[in-house]
Amino acid sequence: MTSAPSVALAELPGRPCPIAAALELVGERWALLVVREIALGATHFTDIVRGTGAPRDRIAARLKALQSAGAVARSQYQSAPPRYEYRLTESGEALIPVLDALLDWGKVHAVALDDPDRRRHYPSMTKSKDKR
Repeated sequence: MTSAPSVALAELPGRPCPIAAALELVGERWALLVVREIALGATHFTDIVRGTGAPRDRIAARLKALQSAGAVARSQYQSAPPRYEYRLTESGEALIPVLDALLDWGKVHAVALDDPDRRRHYPSMTKSKDKR
């Protein structure tokens, strides 16, 4: 297990617990969608933006926060102009079961029964990771 930035439970508002600490690191609206996109194979900034549908500045901020949290690593693949690719760290890959749980819950509880895309097949993130 690698050491990553941590959150002091005593500094959290309300009932401090590991769930609250985790949400401090990855709980912002776009954070888990960035992790989803990288897990699905989008390693370049433009592809991550396209896959999330979020504004570029929001994704840039989420990527920086996820790097600081130790969930994402950035490496340069081109020098002129400088371009970077992103990958999940061990910590980031440990979020894949969380994404799978949200996917399962969302299919049952968050998508309207009459949604025309409801029957679309959404593969588990674990399967996507195994294909990489």
